[in-house]
Amino acid sequence: MSYLVYARKYRPSSFDQVIGQKHVVQTLKNAIKNNRLAHGYIFAGMRGVGKTTVARLLAKSLNCQKGPTPEPCQQCEACKAIQEGQSVDVLEIDGASNRGIDDVRDLREGIQYKPLHSKYKVIIIDEFHMLTPPAFNALLKTLEEPPPNTFFILATTELHKVPATIVSRCQTFEFKKISFSQIVSHLEEITRKESISISNYGIRLIAEKAEGSLRDAQSLLDQAVAFSGDEVRDEDLKEILGTLSHELLFEFSDTIFQGKNKDVFDLVERVVNRGYDLRFFHSELIKHFRNLLVIRSLKNTQDLLTLDDTEIEKMKKQVEGIRSDDILRCLNALQNGEQGLRYSSHPRIYFEIMIVKLCLFKKVMPIQDIIEDLKRIKEKTDSREPSFPESKKANRIQVKNDVRVYDNKKKPTSKMKPKPIKSNEKDQALKEPKVEEFINTFRARILSVNKGEKNN
Repeated sequence: MSYLVYARKYRPSSFDQVIGQKHVVQTLKNAIKNNRLAHGYIFAGMRGVGKTTVARLLAKSLNCQKGPTPEPCQQCEACKAIQEGQSVDVLEIDGASNRGIDDVRDLREGIQYKPLHSKYKVIIIDEFHMLTPPAFNALLKTLEEPPPNTFFILATTELHKVPATIVSRCQTFEFKKISFSQIVSHLEEITRKESISISNYGIRLIAEKAEGSLRDAQSLLDQAVAFSGDEVRDEDLKEILGTLSHELLFEFSDTIFQGKNKDVFDLVERVVNRGYDLRFFHSELIKHFRNLLVIRSLKNTQDLLTLDDTEIEKMKKQVEGIRSDDILRCLNALQNGEQGLRYSSHPRIYFEIMIVKLCLFKKVMPIQDIIEDLKRIKEKTDSREPSFPESKKANRIQVKNDVRVYDNKKKPTSKMKPKPIKSNEKDQALKEPKVEEFINTFRARILSVNKGEKNN
């Protein structure tokens, strides 16, 4: 069969067609122009973001008849052979199946020979992190000082597993996730060229499911066309992608917001009867509450949500009267419970308990509201005057006046002066027996001190 899947049919043939990796493309093009190419490169990033594609484009730029050039001609034999994966001087090795030290030894022996038909020999090792430690060590010297006209391009999805001794011998490029808008734009271009009828909501649904991988998005679109033909309906697309019914998600969020914990068990039973995995449903419920939070917090949500207009309006009605911090509290609880649900021996019970707790959040009063209530109570008590019966008001006033008079008598006034002591009273005080005894003792001590000082 001559059919070519979209992922291969729309693979970039030049650097300018690469999507979402401008920093990598610009660096390599400048290095080719200025003749500053390194002998080893590491391309790291998630699946389907263009690592192998850029490696082939670099090999094509090096071996083009007009090269090395950042813009290969696409017409010469070298360009065509590399594009079709048939060049004997561009070796693409699967690191997962050729991971032993013997495979590396064979590679080292093979690269000692000059290129057969091209200017340069390019070694592309995919999933490079799968090599064994002895294989890594056997490759160190070759990576540091490769034979002339030989380049190594190592692609990996798990850079942290590559030894630091390998990383230090190469230039490393981090490939980013493809943005949501770029995936949508690329899918729209494919559907236009292929004359495929699909709604904007359907394209956004595929882009969201791809999670930053352009190849995944192309494969999902290919699958949708194979299922529905040239006219892809949203219902068919939801069935292909395994998308949950949003009606069920709305019922869960409505039950939580209204605190109907008695309805939780019936809802979970419906989820199980429909064949949904509880862990998958839990992750979708987290996304649902995230969408509710976005709608409650922002006015313009068109670029942040992959929902159709009907679902957005329904969400707006549901969050009316619901505070953002209440939605955030539920979202945080769902997020924290994900790890426990994953490893629980009874996931259904765990999930039911979690949803019941969320329902009870409605009865919990935020601490800020409690503080505000206490402040209002304090203000009322401070401003309120204690009430007395009319018959006791006169007695209360008389008691207050008596207290004031008594306090004034106890407090010495500034005008009062101490009375001077008379001389006869002083003499009488000195003649007291205790006073005389104290004075005599004091004099004796003074005399004894003076005698001691004279003897010294």
